[in-house]
Amino acid sequence: MLDPKLLRNQPHEVAERLAIRGFDLDLVKLEKLEAQRKELQIQMQDLQNERNQRAKNIGQAKAQGHDIQPLLDEVEGLKIKLEEIETHFSTVEDELNSYYQTLPNLPHETVPHGSSEKDNVEIRRWGEPRQFNFPIKDHVELGERNNLMDFATATKLTGSRFVVLNGKLARLHRALIQFMLDLHIAEHGYQEVYVPYMVNQASLFGTGQLPKFTEDLFKVEGEQGYHLIPTAEVPVTNIARDTIIEAKDLPKKYTCHTPCFRSEAGSYGRDTRGMIRQHQFEKVELVQFVRPEDSYKAHEELTKHAETVLQKLGLPYRVVALCGGDIGFCSAKTYDIEVWLPSQNCYREISSCSNFETYQARRMQARWRNPETGKPELLHTLNGSGVAVGRALVAIMENFQDEAGQIHIPEVLQPYMGSSKLL
Repeated sequence: MLDPKLLRNQPHEVAERLAIRGFDLDLVKLEKLEAQRKELQIQMQDLQNERNQRAKNIGQAKAQGHDIQPLLDEVEGLKIKLEEIETHFSTVEDELNSYYQTLPNLPHETVPHGSSEKDNVEIRRWGEPRQFNFPIKDHVELGERNNLMDFATATKLTGSRFVVLNGKLARLHRALIQFMLDLHIAEHGYQEVYVPYMVNQASLFGTGQLPKFTEDLFKVEGEQGYHLIPTAEVPVTNIARDTIIEAKDLPKKYTCHTPCFRSEAGSYGRDTRGMIRQHQFEKVELVQFVRPEDSYKAHEELTKHAETVLQKLGLPYRVVALCGGDIGFCSAKTYDIEVWLPSQNCYREISSCSNFETYQARRMQARWRNPETGKPELLHTLNGSGVAVGRALVAIMENFQDEAGQIHIPEVLQPYMGSSKLL
């Protein structure tokens, strides 16, 4: 959530920065509510002061033997009036807070201007897309012809946008997860955590999925109000909710493998073939809590940690900086890593690495103790996919296929596959 003080004191500056996203801040509504809040606050303070003074007068009158009933009646009248104004004040504050919750994060000054993904800026590329001397098969054809990928059975079991993986392809999927976790723990210094796959509404509010993205979530029936996680970002980031981390313990770096569940509301008709966009998929997530002054250095490092996965797998990719019109609701700056898919002859997103600055931390009250002041301050949160497992599997199948329809297993994964070189 944005800093309410910033919204009160610099609303026009906030409006200009949000305009980079294409978001129109309702200054009329904001200024009207803020004026009401200030006026009611002044009235409350005046009435409280008057009530306190009358209370003193009652004590003095009582000591002098005067009739204090008229004074008691006045104090009771002030109390009733004060309660009415406090109720009105709470109503205005609730309306303000509700509006604040609809506001996205402020984009960082380095975020490119633009209205859609067409305006994203390519930062770098790694690897050269392979030139095939035979007709390319997509991952669906490769998987189904070898009885390794079964969409029909998944539809029977559950519905569309699910898959059953068989045999060695299921093992390769598991190998990818283990490889990524081992890499991030051993080489990048992350601590592995295992978290629940269901979370409460407070957790979803903390990372920004609620209230805006309710339709994208799968809600669990019951009184608890649980939802299936759309990403491990939600439970892992909420580890810091309502806590104060000591400076000596920063940065905190977590990696976590979970399934992810998304309704894909609004995406019907897009990527309906295969594993590109499913209701259930796996990710290995990277989450960091850092000091504010370190967050943009950490953002670059986290992005490179995700890139390392693709480099070791030998998969060509590119990194793009998302423009203002394409960055996520909570993000101040985002890099997307896009892997090359031969069947589509283009790069497709496989990881999104974001710096949220204090936006999530303010919602969660996630803080660190600044040793210079001794006081708790909001920390910065970051996360990124390290990487999406299903899309990595698709990229391996398509990039390392041969003319016979066999899939060559990247060398780094062969120890996880019983030394097998072919799928």
